[in-house]
Amino acid sequence: MSYLEYTVKTVPTGLRKALYLNWALVVLLIAVSSVGFLMLYSVAGGALQPWALPQIQRFVLGLGIMFIFAFVPIWFWRNISGVAYLVSLLLLVLVDVAGSVGMGAQRWIDLGFMRLQPSELAKITLVMLLASYYDWLDVRKTSRPLWVLIPVILILIPTALVMKQPDLGTAILLLLGGGVVMFLAGVSVWYFGVVLGAGVGLVAAVMTSRGTSWQLLKDYQFKRIDIFLDPGSDPLGAGYHISQAKIALGSGGWVGRGFLQGTQSRLNFLPEKHTDFIFTTLGEEFGFVGTVSLLMLYALIIVFCVHSAMNNKDRFAALLTLGVAATFFFYFAVNMSMVMGLAPVVGVPLPLVSYGGSAMLVLMAAFGLVQSAHIHRPRGR
Repeated sequence: MSYLEYTVKTVPTGLRKALYLNWALVVLLIAVSSVGFLMLYSVAGGALQPWALPQIQRFVLGLGIMFIFAFVPIWFWRNISGVAYLVSLLLLVLVDVAGSVGMGAQRWIDLGFMRLQPSELAKITLVMLLASYYDWLDVRKTSRPLWVLIPVILILIPTALVMKQPDLGTAILLLLGGGVVMFLAGVSVWYFGVVLGAGVGLVAAVMTSRGTSWQLLKDYQFKRIDIFLDPGSDPLGAGYHISQAKIALGSGGWVGRGFLQGTQSRLNFLPEKHTDFIFTTLGEEFGFVGTVSLLMLYALIIVFCVHSAMNNKDRFAALLTLGVAATFFFYFAVNMSMVMGLAPVVGVPLPLVSYGGSAMLVLMAAFGLVQSAHIHRPRGR
């Protein structure tokens, strides 16, 4: 045992847990969220309302939730993972029965003080349950068909409920996040090859179904695919979002127009400038340097999570940490690809930067789980 470890072990338990926190990760989360506060202040024309101040308040609340979750022993989160998953499923069903409708989709539950989006919660509870499942399962059974089928079903149930809303972007994140946990748990790559082949077949079936009685996607979702393939086909209609986003990103150049100087956002050319397309405002005002700086902050968060997981001998904690990191990665990767025209527009927010209560609070809670895994990992005596 090193002198530092001995010193830490001599302080009270509560203070010891605070010392064991991954403070570098806390600083990075604050830094990324601060970028969001600045951008929300900018798109409101240099005002804290209506977006920046509520986002700051939610982040402070989220930070408190993260610390609370961090100090709870990791075994507690393992034990309640099944209950958390079932609660998220019940909330998804409740959305279908009595959810609030917004922008043509039924995705929220109105709580009065905020609108809760259960699909955000499902992303994390799914990772929790899969990590718990593979922690319980004998590693020799990991790739046996029956034991592979069970997590596949666990992934497909919330995915189907989310698709019904409809929310293609979140459904994709559920599939990707669940698939990564299965892969990291040691499921044979041959299964993923089969899934890839089935995915190609599904894409073919989706495209074939267009205009038929068994059409698999909504008309507006097919329109998004059309615009992705040819944005210039309808620049003032369905292609307006991506066309304006590209103009904003391109006009930023290397260092941008300057803070509060983005014409695309200030003149309201950018749609959803405070949510899904906020990355374009960053690109216009701070240019290539600003966007790459944000990307580096995101990358460092992933690096710290992976480093923590690789030094954790607890299987559940390691899989949970890597699952949260993967979900977080897919968040910003899909959003950035979407606004740059590299992927169809599917309505995925930029994590900790886009305006939104559910996504902010759930992500901070998820990083609380990561911190719990980090604090309570097995250490040498």
